[in-house]
Amino acid sequence: MKINFYATLRPIVGGRTVELDLPPGVTVRELVDALVERWPPLRQQLLDADGELYRHVHVFVNGRDAPFLADGMQSVITASDTIDVFPAVAGG
Repeated sequence: MKINFYATLRPIVGGRTVELDLPPGVTVRELVDALVERWPPLRQQLLDADGELYRHVHVFVNGRDAPFLADGMQSVITASDTIDVFPAVAGG
């Protein structure tokens, strides 16, 4: 499965796009857990003290923010889905 990263997350994972070998039927939540397991510094960038995705972090599946999918973070994703992970962005 290919995952695209943006901004400050790219140096942590070593590039714009990474590939992870995940089993069929994986959920968005399981994907996030796998990312944090593979790249531990992502934990502080993506997850709060309770292990939940920060509200200002966005994981998009085919252009839709995961919390707004039908099953939210429990939505099943496939290898053909486009996954994008955005950190908090500020500017003016």
